[in-house]
Amino acid sequence: MAESVITMENVKRFYSVGEEEVQALRGVSFDIKQGEFVTIMGPSGSGKSTCMNMIGCLDRPTDGIVKINGKETAEMSEKELAVLRNQTVGFVFQQYFLLSSMTVLENVMLPLRYAGLEKRERREKAIVALEKVGLADRMNHRPHELSGGQKQRVAIARATVTEPKIILADEPTGALDSKTSKNVMDLFWEINEKGTTVVIVTHDPRVGASSKRCIRIFDGLIQSDSEQIPAGFEKEKEEEKNA
Repeated sequence: MAESVITMENVKRFYSVGEEEVQALRGVSFDIKQGEFVTIMGPSGSGKSTCMNMIGCLDRPTDGIVKINGKETAEMSEKELAVLRNQTVGFVFQQYFLLSSMTVLENVMLPLRYAGLEKRERREKAIVALEKVGLADRMNHRPHELSGGQKQRVAIARATVTEPKIILADEPTGALDSKTSKNVMDLFWEINEKGTTVVIVTHDPRVGASSKRCIRIFDGLIQSDSEQIPAGFEKEKEEEKNA
């Protein structure tokens, strides 16, 4: 049986906004195994972004247990959390967050610098990551010279270059047209097929339906957690294979 890489047990997260207490998560529990492809879906304000912050070691629970790759995050220092993030989680965001002052290659090399690798090895690994997403011919370009889809593929290369156990994506198709969105989702499927756990946080029903498991969150509670036959993007992919 595959090991658990993400565990949340009765997780609660409350925030103070002025004199008001916001209950972002009100007791969320789920377990994600190594190699799963999961979407976490919900409307704005549902708590899905707070879940993402817990998985990405960007926040700590008010109460409950969060374990990432077997390590409980609540009592870890900021330095320990930073190491865990760098070694275990690769992030993909809707707005890409590429550094405009750097080339595509330099952007992809950046996480490897934080990991302490020598420049030559960083460069070699970054080139391989860009080849995998079909952008080796753009490695000396700057982000402003790329299309939205190309920027997102660079972001995926940057997320995967450290070979993390988990890819965590926040609305990765939100700024893309339908054709480019499908291409990006196909990349996530290719990454998952090689054994990497993929977790996508989304409000898009098509993206939510494209995974083998969808966790739906509403008002800080899990509304449903079910396995499903992938539809939408993945269905189109299967139709292309069978054509």
